[in-house]
Amino acid sequence: MSAKTADKIATAVIITLAGFIVLIMAGLLGFILYRGVGHISFDFLTSAPQTIKAGGGIGPQLFNSLYLLILTMIITIPLGLGAGIYMSQYAKPGKITDFIRLIVEVLSSFPSIVVGLFGLLVIVNMFGFGFSLFSGALALTVFNLPLMVRITEQAMASVPQAQKEASLALGLSKWKTIKSIMLPIAFPVILTGTILSAGRVFGEAAALLFTAGMSSPRLDFGNWNPLSPTSPLNPFRPAETLAVHIWKINSEGLAPDAPEIAAGASAVLILTVLIFNLLARYIGRLMHKKFTATK
Repeated sequence: MSAKTADKIATAVIITLAGFIVLIMAGLLGFILYRGVGHISFDFLTSAPQTIKAGGGIGPQLFNSLYLLILTMIITIPLGLGAGIYMSQYAKPGKITDFIRLIVEVLSSFPSIVVGLFGLLVIVNMFGFGFSLFSGALALTVFNLPLMVRITEQAMASVPQAQKEASLALGLSKWKTIKSIMLPIAFPVILTGTILSAGRVFGEAAALLFTAGMSSPRLDFGNWNPLSPTSPLNPFRPAETLAVHIWKINSEGLAPDAPEIAAGASAVLILTVLIFNLLARYIGRLMHKKFTATK
């Protein structure tokens, strides 16, 4: 067999496998959206769920998911950014640094159910935070922090060495070089990775079953006092997220339209994660053009 023939066969096999995978993903996505999009309405997105009666919505669960996402990213971004900068610029090569990187890789591959059980034992019970948004945010931070560290470290490593050396040669300190030269160049990659990790957090369920809880108190959206037990801004209240709500409806839903609610909630979840991914690509491309002066 000639090299040209082997190349054509290999190319055809790769294209066929890629097309098959894309077809499966498109079929799965289309099936979920086909079943759920017809049930999405303003009332469905804003009304409270019903336990027995038909016509419930996902308003509190959608708000809980977005609020939990904000709390998680408030904790994750500073820690991940600082750790990534340290690992890429300050940590000396050696066994200790390699061991830290190994731990980060292991944490990033942990099953989310294990993170949830860790959160139940340590955050919920040992520290006494109970089933709450704050407990869920801490558990998702453990789940999401390794990804944020690796994104920051790789983004900083992608900065051209010549620009770093030129800055140091002009007399700028190491921190000033990192802050004024390296971070702006790495920012598009960091921002894209942050948005993608946010989409990953938004769809998480297993870790939240044991930390944030599977129920929500009746919320008063006119009460914005974060210390009130009925306030939606209270981070120490139980909170059922959208992904947990989908699991709960499918496993123990009693409402006559439970399948329709689950389908609509699944479509909302898929569309939200899809928006996160498209937004990450758009903003990343926009920031890249801005900081590199490319068209």
